[in-house]
Amino acid sequence: MTTTKYLVDPELVAILNYIPASALTAESLAETRASAKKAVMASLASANVSQFSALSVSERFISGLEGEPNVRILVYLPTSVQGPLPTLLWIHGGGYVMGSADAEDLMVKSIVSNVGCAAVSVDYRLAPETPYPGPIEDCYAALKWIFTHANELGIDPQRIAVGGSSSGGGLAAALALLTRDRGEFSLAFQLLLAPMLDDRTCTLANPHPYTGEFIWTPEANRFGWTSLLGHEPGQSNVSPYAAAARAEHLEGLPATFINVGALDLFLEEDMEYARRLMRAGVSTELHVYPGAYHGFRMVANAQVTKAAERDQLAALRRAFDPSLLQASKS
Repeated sequence: MTTTKYLVDPELVAILNYIPASALTAESLAETRASAKKAVMASLASANVSQFSALSVSERFISGLEGEPNVRILVYLPTSVQGPLPTLLWIHGGGYVMGSADAEDLMVKSIVSNVGCAAVSVDYRLAPETPYPGPIEDCYAALKWIFTHANELGIDPQRIAVGGSSSGGGLAAALALLTRDRGEFSLAFQLLLAPMLDDRTCTLANPHPYTGEFIWTPEANRFGWTSLLGHEPGQSNVSPYAAAARAEHLEGLPATFINVGALDLFLEEDMEYARRLMRAGVSTELHVYPGAYHGFRMVANAQVTKAAERDQLAALRRAFDPSLLQASKS
């Protein structure tokens, strides 16, 4: 494939020279995870923790699906906001095979500090060691815990959202479907950042010629989906609770925010999901950022990163605004 580097936003180009182009495989997964964990530890060690002094973080282990291990969660509560709090269940990314709640600790703290909400970040089990449905059931267990402990935590059960980035966004979308269909709880919003929604992207006869060159490639995507599903992607029996784009009906889902970079491998599947949500009568906001590849937010000072952060925080604030929420239900 001819390089798409000339299409990359100038502020996002330089960092690409420092990112190794190693393939993600079963053989390399352990090393890749170890490298990622090392980078996370270094990032947390160098972070300015004083800017998040007005929130508390606690670790909990909650009951998982019957017969399954407990689920680790991190609970974020602002200490300067009173009253029942809106809450975001955050689901980390990593292609279903990597990542942790700790890896996105700073992002969750930033959301809590900027929006004035609570958050719970879930350390779901990773594939391929735990394929579907393990990861989504861990996320559902975390959501159920939030609802059942709302009074204890000072949480408003009418203002609970799910969100995540990449595979975390895919799990958040699947969780919204699962929550709708089980009917135990009702969600206010879903925040999907470059969500990994459709295993069939791996098997397209005519893939997009200008997406997926950087960070998350078609090869990595196939490995991630194969790990989660336990078989090759693109088969006819894939559950929508594994790949949300497989859902036949999207009616009744909560209001949705989706963003994605124009060079992201997930561009077309995310745009298609947004289109289908709108056709199903779901209030949907979609942003596509030119020159942006998957994971571009790692370049924190780029104007496009700041724009994306501004847009997603504004959407979350609107979703949690009690007056707007009440108006949407009337």
